[in-house]
Amino acid sequence: MSTQVAPSILAADFANLQSEIEMLNASEADYIHVDIMDGVFVPNISFGLPVVEAVNKHAKKPLDVHLMIVHPDQYLKAFKEAGAATISVHLEACPHLHRTIQAIKELGCKAGVAINPHTSVELLKDIIRELDQVIVMSVNPGFGGQQFIEHTYAKIRELKAIITATGSEAIIEIDGGVNLDNAYKLMDSGADVLIAGNFVFKSKDPIETIKSLKEL
Repeated sequence: MSTQVAPSILAADFANLQSEIEMLNASEADYIHVDIMDGVFVPNISFGLPVVEAVNKHAKKPLDVHLMIVHPDQYLKAFKEAGAATISVHLEACPHLHRTIQAIKELGCKAGVAINPHTSVELLKDIIRELDQVIVMSVNPGFGGQQFIEHTYAKIRELKAIITATGSEAIIEIDGGVNLDNAYKLMDSGADVLIAGNFVFKSKDPIETIKSLKEL
């Protein structure tokens, strides 16, 4: 699989969100990554359903919705109706993870699980065959612009081994601190999708920056 890129609109200019989405439409991005934060599961609040609906009106790329929230089951249907193509929940927030994944799939969305930097990939063994994707957090969730955690490379290799051994078709997304300095090593370790926020939106030419990631 060639490198796939999912720019995170957490780093976009919210005052010009429509133009930012139209820029992504014109780019080689594969998905638009949407981080939902509740101020409880993570120490920050991003945006909610009305913004996702607004983004979906203009987006021509699939919305990859990442729920960094407690009690995500209560909102799955609402995010599907708002335009989510993929919904990922955090393992740490879901006491009945298998049930949550099945609920996402019953809505017709692809289902993913995100894991925090301290969470072992071993905990995914019993669910990995049910998943479409795993988001490996390479920073502590809650804020953009953080420093990349170097242990992520080993974690990706461990996860890839589990996926291969179980025959799972799950893809691996990396979220946090992604740039051209670490992107090749991430892909070489087994990543499939690079989520990039500040690196894309704060660059002089976001479309060219996305292209440079795609060409790895």
